[in-house]
Amino acid sequence: MSIPNARPINSTMMQVPLSLNHLLERAGRLFPTSEIVSRLPDKSYRRHSYAAFYQRARQLAQALLSLGLRPGERVATLCWNHHAHLECYFGIPAAGGVMHTLNLRLSPDEIAWIANDAQDRILVVDDVLLPLYRQVASKYQFEKVIVFAFSGATVDASFTDYDALLAQSDPSRFDYVSHHEEDAVSMCYTSGTTGRPKGVVYSHRSTILHTLVACLGDFWGLRGTDVVLPVTPMFHANSWGIPYGAVMMGVKLVFPGPHLHPDDLLDLMQTEPPTLALGVPTIWMGLIQAFEAAQTAQPGRWSLPVGMRSLVGGAAVPESLIRAFHKHGIWILQGWGMTETSPVCTISYPKAELQGSTMDERYRRAAMAGVPVPLVDLRIRSEDGADAPWDGIRVGEIQVQGPFITGSYHQLPISDEKFSADGWLRTGDVASVDPLGFVRITDRTKDLIKSGGEWISSVDLENALMAHPDVAEAAVIAIPDEKWSERPLACVVLKPGKSTPPARLSAHLLEHSFAKWQLPERYEFIQAIPRTSTGKFYKLKLREMFPA
Repeated sequence: MSIPNARPINSTMMQVPLSLNHLLERAGRLFPTSEIVSRLPDKSYRRHSYAAFYQRARQLAQALLSLGLRPGERVATLCWNHHAHLECYFGIPAAGGVMHTLNLRLSPDEIAWIANDAQDRILVVDDVLLPLYRQVASKYQFEKVIVFAFSGATVDASFTDYDALLAQSDPSRFDYVSHHEEDAVSMCYTSGTTGRPKGVVYSHRSTILHTLVACLGDFWGLRGTDVVLPVTPMFHANSWGIPYGAVMMGVKLVFPGPHLHPDDLLDLMQTEPPTLALGVPTIWMGLIQAFEAAQTAQPGRWSLPVGMRSLVGGAAVPESLIRAFHKHGIWILQGWGMTETSPVCTISYPKAELQGSTMDERYRRAAMAGVPVPLVDLRIRSEDGADAPWDGIRVGEIQVQGPFITGSYHQLPISDEKFSADGWLRTGDVASVDPLGFVRITDRTKDLIKSGGEWISSVDLENALMAHPDVAEAAVIAIPDEKWSERPLACVVLKPGKSTPPARLSAHLLEHSFAKWQLPERYEFIQAIPRTSTGKFYKLKLREMFPA
């Protein structure tokens, strides 16, 4: 029935922009006594309250403004997981700046290239990482270097001391820099692309929406009584967004610092038992192996926090790992995403339809990538351009869209390779989706190698190897690895009369700016690399030749 003279009615809601500053203010007002624990390089602990975090983050913002930081300028961090890094997460955006986390696992050349591409103006760096910084500094000069005395040592006078800088600022005189909710707050660079990394820039709006979604009950399920252990590096996709969620909910945070060895993490769990821990599969593989070995060799040395949830991502989680932890009362939640997706895109949780299922079925589904989280639309696009049905059988490329999915890369034109004609992100992962919405990733459209949660470009390795004077051709493929999930294998054709040992090829790669962890696990010297009908390297055939 139509209503005569009916007029559209506008919303009566306030037009308040979404802002990380709200989370910082909330933390200072509502959770002043909540605790932040950081493990220092000497394995001692430093404890802060949220009240201190609130004050120090505002002091950092005030200090950055006094240094002349302008809205939108990038402030880089080269830091481990600790309380000062958390202060950067909120203090830099509070000053109108953009926090850019640099991946300390990359080679100095690649870090310098990324810093230059982002045009980082200021750097905050741990004193224990100054040797790495000095290698980067020979290739890229930051205007100002602020050193956090993570080890407690005196900061050299040629640098600006982080804590001394904060002490000069009066947070009571600080006013947040005005911003729009679409303004940038942070940026990360992908390591999962062929060629150079690409910058992904996150906004206030996208970060808040991602935080709200990820904290929902079936996903992180954060509660004020939680104790969160982020083993996932804070330089890796913003530690999957958990710092923002933890501050929003006022939960206790326990930062491991640089101590990521299984023994160190198990020791930490005895002192500060977590209820939620995050990390890549290799971390938890090493941890469960160390724990079970100690049960025989040193009974009673460690206990695992029964009831802890463990969010694992960055690489496929084997079902055997899920079963191993469940024996000790710990359930692993697998998530999938990318730097481009903020990153949480899917999480595998026991849906209501599975309440009556067997444990074998629950384990099987827990080993899948999971179901799309709210606000993320996901489709499987077949090679013919049609959407593959969600039948658990037919596969295609995962494509996603949503308010915390990137729609472009920093300073790069939008390309058909990464975005569909109708604006969906092309992830490069191939998967099927079953009728319950569970995503099962089966392959990758690009020949990338994911080792310990980090991407390695096979093309970059190939190009560098073929730059060696003794190498005629080289192709790199992924081989399974129990610890790291995947490792690179290099198939090399030497020039006639040449005999070059693998150690010399590895040394050559190190000279070409590769980090040690990116080097091939193995070299196979062959007569010729098989090719497709179009002349491309036939990597499927190579995988058949060298399955493991």
